[in-house]
Amino acid sequence: MRILGLDVGDKHIGVAVSDSLRLIAQGLKTIDRQNCIKKLREVIEEYEVDSIVVGIPKMLNGTIGIQGEKVLKFAEELKSLLSLPVHLWDERLSTVAAERVLLEADTSRKKRRELRDKISAVIILQGYLDSLKR
Repeated sequence: MRILGLDVGDKHIGVAVSDSLRLIAQGLKTIDRQNCIKKLREVIEEYEVDSIVVGIPKMLNGTIGIQGEKVLKFAEELKSLLSLPVHLWDERLSTVAAERVLLEADTSRKKRRELRDKISAVIILQGYLDSLKR
């Protein structure tokens, strides 16, 4: 069974999935928030996902701001609608890290916009997977 990693934004959700050994995160896609539950169900079925990790955007001081509250609400909806365990993961600076990776790869501005959420989901999921190994 695999773990699904999500970077949840207001308009888009970056989606990543672990390998079956739960060692490595792989970016899948970016989906629109609208009608996202149907698309997430398809991914869950296709990849035989048994749990979900949602990145929680915390402030640098560790508190949860407005965006974090929105994501917490979304995580609760996921838990009830998909009947899977949902784990929360501190995603502070994951978008910054994703942007840095894309800049180092000399990715165009347009392409960076398209890939940023998916790469952020990979960073979130990989952090969670690494924590399981400890």
